[in-house]
Amino acid sequence: MQVRRHVAALTLAALLALPSFARAATKTYQVTGPVLEVNDKMIVVQKDKERWEIERTADTKIDGDLKVGSKVTVYYHMVADKAEAKGTK
Repeated sequence: MQVRRHVAALTLAALLALPSFARAATKTYQVTGPVLEVNDKMIVVQKDKERWEIERTADTKIDGDLKVGSKVTVYYHMVADKAEAKGTK
């Protein structure tokens, strides 16, 4: 009985860890700067003279108090939504 509980707990832990392993395989990038705007859909960061708008989802983990004016480092990854190949000349 005790062994079954341990196996069940290990199986559950492995299943919960799978999504994080999948994300870890994707190359991540980061941008650091003051927050210009923040809402449920995006985080806007000032990087030098550029305004970086980064999409935010319900899965986005926030550490600390994310608010306008605070300095933040946002970690993100790039994913293609669509690719249109054009013929060569």
